Amino acid sequence: MYLIHVQVLSEWERQRADDSEKKFSEALESSENKQLKLEENERRIFQLQESVERLEEKLANLESQSPNQVLRQTALSNLQKNKFEEGHSRSIKDIHSSSTHSRDASDSDEKLKKSLDEEPEYHDLLTRCIAQRLGFSRGRPVAACIIYKCLRKWRSFEVEKTTIFDRITQTIGRAIETQDSSDILAYWLSNASTLLLLLHCTLKTSGPSGDSNHRRSRSGKRTQSFRGSPHGITVSSMDGDSTCGSDSFHPFEPKYPASLFKQQLTAYVEKIYGLIRDNSKREISPLLGLCIQAPRISKANLPRGTVSAFANAASQEILLAQWQGMVTKIGCLLNTLNANYVPPFLIRQVFTQIFAFINVQLFNSLLLRRECCSYSNGEYVRSGLAILERWCYKATEEYAGSAWDELKHIRQAIAFLVAHQKPKLKLSDISRDLCPMLSIQQLYRISTMYWEDKHGTHSLSPEVISNMRILMTQDSNNAVTNSFLLDDDSSIPFSTDDLTRSMDTISISDVDPPPLLRESPGFSFLAPRSNY
Repeated sequence: MYLIHVQVLSEWERQRADDSEKKFSEALESSENKQLKLEENERRIFQLQESVERLEEKLANLESQSPNQVLRQTALSNLQKNKFEEGHSRSIKDIHSSSTHSRDASDSDEKLKKSLDEEPEYHDLLTRCIAQRLGFSRGRPVAACIIYKCLRKWRSFEVEKTTIFDRITQTIGRAIETQDSSDILAYWLSNASTLLLLLHCTLKTSGPSGDSNHRRSRSGKRTQSFRGSPHGITVSSMDGDSTCGSDSFHPFEPKYPASLFKQQLTAYVEKIYGLIRDNSKREISPLLGLCIQAPRISKANLPRGTVSAFANAASQEILLAQWQGMVTKIGCLLNTLNANYVPPFLIRQVFTQIFAFINVQLFNSLLLRRECCSYSNGEYVRSGLAILERWCYKATEEYAGSAWDELKHIRQAIAFLVAHQKPKLKLSDISRDLCPMLSIQQLYRISTMYWEDKHGTHSLSPEVISNMRILMTQDSNNAVTNSFLLDDDSSIPFSTDDLTRSMDTISISDVDPPPLLRESPGFSFLAPRSNY
């Protein structure tokens, strides 16, 4: 009985072992199958990675090739695909036509390559030419027009690498190294702004980050750069006539060198503008210190034997000599800017900022020097301001712009000095009607420094002065209102958008090239269209 039990148990153990071995074999086989599938998947992934890398290499090669080569390879690829799908060969005529087109494309590539090979020689000639003063053709700066025509002809805006842009900016930089010559600066401001206008018409702007010309205006508002083609610009295309902004003209996306050149040109416009403005400020600064206080005139300064009427006229002329000298200087600057056809928009901006500078200097000097805050000195400064007003009128609004309005602080301060019956004035009358531009701190300063030297009148009433002190105490926590002095704003008050939209229509198709380029066969494309 016991033996039978052992045999049954042994059989059962053997069966269990067989089952376990079978399951192990099945599990091992399943594991091997999974391993094979995993290896197959890894192999496919590797193949896909290789395919992606090959495609990326082909794409890079296509991008580095000329447009003609890309078009030719695309056409051949499509042709082979059609042949594979349709299963029949092309005719002899098609083969001949294809080879002819291929030969034409090769010839075009060779011409382009030859043109690129010759460019360094042409670059030298162009930079040598524009380094000279080329003058103007019916109000258009010749250098800017010639530069633009050459850049379009050489397709410089469409290449990834070129040295011509650097050579042009270096030429401009060397020309304005002598920063004290208003004539040279005005000449290059005219050329740089015109060339910037032409680039603005030709090149697309990718977006806000692609243009650095975001500026804050004097009022603090942010101005956006121009993103389209400015109206009113007629540009002659190298392949025919087209008008910027019309359906026939389509601005194109510039390569990096062209975009950088536009930014550098914008910087030069701003730099030259700032140099002209600051040079003028330095010239008139010594005169402003003399214009704020009437000089003392003795009889020895008057011509001998002059009668009373002529003596008064002579003394008045001597009194206002400094003001006349200042007007002479700004008048010479206007003549220089006009002679170089600087855009009127830039001329207005220059004189607006110059007059703002005059306002700051005269007003601050008045509030810092008690000897200037008298009735008679107010009359003297008022006569000088009238000279500036007459200059603005003669210069016309086209060039003077809002220059006269920039003198509001000094004009209102002088109006207070020469006002009659000051003790009868109320604070509301002064702040609302007589001096609306002046702060309470400024009004308090000038009213407490005022002294009468002519008619025996006094300053404001004690009640008005007391009310001013109360208002000043209430504003004492405001650091901005605590200062009674003005600050001069030396920022660039315009954007590229403002400049290009303000400029007049310009046509460059009939600009005569200078003799140096006219004699070179490589610049025959510069000849006016009427000569063709």
